[in-house]
Amino acid sequence: MLDDVKTADAQVENVLEVNNIEVIYNHVILVLKGVSLNVPKGGITALLGGNGAGKTTTLKAISGLLASERGEVTKGSIKYRGVDISRADPAETVKKGVVQVMEGRHCFEHLTVEENLMTGAYTRTDGKGAIAADLELVYNYFPRLRDRRKSQAGYTSGGEQQMCAVGRALMSKPETILLDEPSMGLAPQLVEQIFQIVKTINEKEGVTFLLAEQNTNVALRFAHYGYILESGRVVMDGLASDLRENQDVKEFYLGMSDEGRKSFRDVRSYRRRKRWLS
Repeated sequence: MLDDVKTADAQVENVLEVNNIEVIYNHVILVLKGVSLNVPKGGITALLGGNGAGKTTTLKAISGLLASERGEVTKGSIKYRGVDISRADPAETVKKGVVQVMEGRHCFEHLTVEENLMTGAYTRTDGKGAIAADLELVYNYFPRLRDRRKSQAGYTSGGEQQMCAVGRALMSKPETILLDEPSMGLAPQLVEQIFQIVKTINEKEGVTFLLAEQNTNVALRFAHYGYILESGRVVMDGLASDLRENQDVKEFYLGMSDEGRKSFRDVRSYRRRKRWLS
């Protein structure tokens, strides 16, 4: 039985390996404290946890965007396809096929939706025909963007801007997308729609996703594997299906316990940490 497990593990190709990294801001503030995670090729991996757990910092460490906020990886390594990218220039990381969709969408408000999408193809050299084909692909995934393609992005809804941000990432022809808080500020129906499209892109285009998300319930329904962060540390990981059934996850993140629905605010933080780490 153990040999079967080892054989199954050996067949999984990890495109991204984060090994025991520490991240410090302003040379003094320790934010990540030995975070390790693997992202399998062609999968959807969820990075879960509350506000301030370290999810966004982890994504920025991978994409190389820490320096703009006076942050740096001081220990450990981040490898993409076996190459250390811990201190790589963000533009080089994009060329390797890793693109981050920032929290809060960050569209260029003065540009039209289509102009925003085309900025994602800025570094491509495979010709106008290929770019036009991918633009059509994005419109097929997000029909709403086709309808609003001539509208200024700043005048579109939050859901449309999130679609635009994901579509812009697709235009760069990525192998891996780092998706930060895709559900933030969106109505439940739109959240479901965005995640369903992410799942379809993953399955049909083979794009690997690492998504940071506070909405544990929806993330675990669409992800294959999950990591839970608290205070800059990974406190639990496992198959998404297993995490959904884990009693601690149900109680602290899904709002359910043996006694029924329970408020996360009712549980003392020291008790959570004790149970995670025991």
